[in-house]
Amino acid sequence: MSEHETGGCLCGKVRFTTHGPLREVVFCHCSQCRRQSGLYFAATSIPADRLTLEGEAEITWFAASDFARRGFCGTCGTLLFWKPNHEARYAILAGAFDRPDCLHPGHHICTAGRPGFYAIGDGLPQYPGDGPGVVTAAT
Repeated sequence: MSEHETGGCLCGKVRFTTHGPLREVVFCHCSQCRRQSGLYFAATSIPADRLTLEGEAEITWFAASDFARRGFCGTCGTLLFWKPNHEARYAILAGAFDRPDCLHPGHHICTAGRPGFYAIGDGLPQYPGDGPGVVTAAT
């Protein structure tokens, strides 16, 4: 992984640069992530002070719970961020990176919310609720 990674939305109005190491990708299967994304979230995470945003005014934030809000491009709808209200960090959707191969898989969380039409067969650890070091508003 390089010292800086970049990414953004489909239309290019929102861009970001990360500074320093990223957390492994956590795959969340909760009902909120499933409803917003159409399947599940795959996201890394970084402290807020190590993320530079361009086009921040283009981000629309939606509070799906009292716990966190979800950020997406207000123009093209690209899902970009999940931000807990009481932590200075951003979860960044893996697909938004220009070089997603810079990321490494970690584990699956909230698997109790996984619909039955797909199986998780990648051999990564699975947790029915929150996983190690990850707290969500799981539903």
